[in-house]
Amino acid sequence: MILKSIVIILILNSLCEAYKILLVFPVPGRSHAILGEGYVRHLLNDGHEVTYITPITMKNSHPKLRQIDVSTNFELMPTDILFNIKSIINNELNYKDSKFLLYANSDFANSAINHPNVQRLIQDSSEHFDVVIAEWLYTELYAGFSSVFNCPLIWSSSMEPDSMVLDLIDEALNPAYNPHILSDKLPPFSFFDRVNELWILVDTKIFKWRLRHRENIMFNTAFESSVAKRGRKLPPFNEVRYNGSLVLGNSHIASGAAVHLPYNYVPIGGYHINEIIDPLPTNLQKIMDDAKNGLIYFSMGSMLKSRSIPMEIKRGLLTVFSKLNQSVLWKFEEELPDLPKNVHIVPWAPQLGILAHPNCKLFITHGGLLSILESLHFAVPVIGIPMYGDQHLNINRAVEKGFGKRVDLNSEIATQMDIAIKEILNEPRFVQKLKEYSLIFHDRLNPPGKVLSYWVSHVIRTKGAPHLRSPGMLVPWYQKLYLDLAFLILVTLYISFKVLIKVITVILSFRSGINRIKKKLL
Repeated sequence: MILKSIVIILILNSLCEAYKILLVFPVPGRSHAILGEGYVRHLLNDGHEVTYITPITMKNSHPKLRQIDVSTNFELMPTDILFNIKSIINNELNYKDSKFLLYANSDFANSAINHPNVQRLIQDSSEHFDVVIAEWLYTELYAGFSSVFNCPLIWSSSMEPDSMVLDLIDEALNPAYNPHILSDKLPPFSFFDRVNELWILVDTKIFKWRLRHRENIMFNTAFESSVAKRGRKLPPFNEVRYNGSLVLGNSHIASGAAVHLPYNYVPIGGYHINEIIDPLPTNLQKIMDDAKNGLIYFSMGSMLKSRSIPMEIKRGLLTVFSKLNQSVLWKFEEELPDLPKNVHIVPWAPQLGILAHPNCKLFITHGGLLSILESLHFAVPVIGIPMYGDQHLNINRAVEKGFGKRVDLNSEIATQMDIAIKEILNEPRFVQKLKEYSLIFHDRLNPPGKVLSYWVSHVIRTKGAPHLRSPGMLVPWYQKLYLDLAFLILVTLYISFKVLIKVITVILSFRSGINRIKKKLL
């Protein structure tokens, strides 16, 4: 009997391989922490040991979870200054400039990888991991962790597939019909739009090339000594940045577009949504239950603060809300005077629980991808107020697909919001379209969490999944564009032209000589 038990335990252990995994999610934003916590939850459920670098530590401890606290990163990214709605409206902050985001995020990443707690981890030569999963956000500096621990690297992308991400594992998307992630345009493009998309792609590549020397210094400073302690030499940053075995993308066809993807890009959009939704607090549960005519949920996300909306715009929105038969729940960070009876404000809202409630009929959102995916998951139509980053593209796609409306945050927002709310609540086509795309979102071979777990284990089991690596990574950019062939053709045409001119010159000279001889004979 004892022998039988031992055999069963050994079989179970062989079937349930446990690995040591390092998660690198140092960006100080609640939405980024939600994505990181999604990985933690799924990997712990699979029995792995997880070391999690985060500025927002998880309250629920787990024997196989170790958290590396980098909460001082909030000092590097003050949300009240960097994500002030009034400043964005007045164009004081330009988050549609990819060059600004590349420069700023490399600066932030440099500070994050040099954080004392992070350096303590990588300088300990007894530490080892089977894989590193790092969030990509406009920088590849986090790839250095895989060099330190000499293990495979998996990139986690928080956005829809974009050229800057795909360029790390294959090649950029065709700009003739694929907008860059900060774009406000959807295909089909006009001639000017196509030229503009091409220029942005080229300009971004040139800027990344210009950043290379600066990032090399950051990379070497942060990781060189820890690699040397392990008896190895740090490889060049420009090689390491392309070492990703896989990109796990928080994307799905229901919210995005049918773009050309390599084998080692795996969409797992919605993996952060827990199958079991926590019950709402008593006060919120009562508000939701009492909303007999339905409830409208309004949130500008975790980074943007509604309190920074200009006062005249807030008054205009409250006037619109006060005339509605529906209740309105607004995530707002401070008390509002003269609040209409049907409007309720909360400093923090458990979004999943609110959207899951049957009385939630409409979601007014800033258009972050997490919010869009959650609206698809719970089948709640959206009104988008995009402010920065990929929000414009996310909302424009929701409008194009037919389950959302867009309203811009300006002096006309009250009028636009009134029209948009009435249109969505009164016209069944929005709910019908949402049901169609919600079905697409849920109709998968496996849940996104299972897909995540499988591919992480697959990369480890196959020692970095080299079989998934695109052969395009071995081809220089000028060969991909056939510039060598174009050069050969141009040289051939030039030589042919010169030879032809020479032949014509000789023939004309010969004929001229003949004519002169004829004249002399006459």
